[in-house]
Amino acid sequence: MTEDFTRLTASSGDRATAPAGGSAQPMTRREARAAEAPLSRRALREAEAAQAAARRSRRGVVPRPPAGPVATTPATTAVTPTVPLRKRVARKVFPPIVMAAAAALIVGTSVPSSVLGDPNAPAATASLGTVASALDAGAVIESGASRSASDAPEAQVLAATSDDASALPVASRDDWSVTSYAEMMRLRYGNRTFAYATTGAGAVRWPFPFAAPISSGFGSRAAPCWGCSSYHQGLDFVPGYGTPIQAIAGGTVTLSQQGGGFGNHVHIDHVINGQRVTSVYAHMIWDSSPLRVGDTIEAGDFVGLVGSSGISTAPHLHFELHLDGVPVDPYAWLVTNAS
Repeated sequence: MTEDFTRLTASSGDRATAPAGGSAQPMTRREARAAEAPLSRRALREAEAAQAAARRSRRGVVPRPPAGPVATTPATTAVTPTVPLRKRVARKVFPPIVMAAAAALIVGTSVPSSVLGDPNAPAATASLGTVASALDAGAVIESGASRSASDAPEAQVLAATSDDASALPVASRDDWSVTSYAEMMRLRYGNRTFAYATTGAGAVRWPFPFAAPISSGFGSRAAPCWGCSSYHQGLDFVPGYGTPIQAIAGGTVTLSQQGGGFGNHVHIDHVINGQRVTSVYAHMIWDSSPLRVGDTIEAGDFVGLVGSSGISTAPHLHFELHLDGVPVDPYAWLVTNAS
């Protein structure tokens, strides 16, 4: 619209100032308005048409195409892909074949065989060539219905007789039994004897002045309780609860402790035959041992009282011997060295 107004102004100015016949003739005000009126109305109509088109586009209305000729482009047609002949044939033939196979499978697995044939008919023994020759000669083949019952083959019967019943094989079951692990350990290690004799005197002696019973020896065993070892590294003496315990030889106390799996226990170091020997006394009654680390004792001195402290199943003395720190069988060592 602004361009039209500018063009109108320029046109009016040209007409007002253009020379006519070589001389400039000025236009009156009425003539100027009359010349400007058509152009102003045309510019106004174009502006209104542009505003109406904008409103229609906002409302989604497709604007009306112009009246003049419009350049058109040739329409592109969609090309349908060509399906090969083999695929078209497979699409039409394959589904019926699959359905027929499924129907045959259902019939074959659900219909009993007796429906398709006579189960009592005898097996055919003649070949096709023999049957054809007989038919050419005028023979008549009888069906199962026309054949009399006397012509039917006899059923096969198997009979077994035995004069000696002992000749028949008799099935038997092997005898078996179950042995627990504890019983196996008892059979393996429980047959050991721990008999010994002692005078209760001498430089090396047993932990008691009399032959106290021994309930468990050194070595493998069935663990008697949860937390108990299956490899016993000592001897278990069972002289009775509260029985006094004596030192096996003179030496020095290296450990006196209350707690742990051994409960109240004491370690004493000895030098016997030039070798360091450590004796261990465990599971004594709490606070029953007067010994302290560094005490020097003699053979036969009081060590403590038999108890059941720590991890224990009953009152007993757990006694160990270590030669240079290595546990050995106390029974074999005491039998050899104790007087």
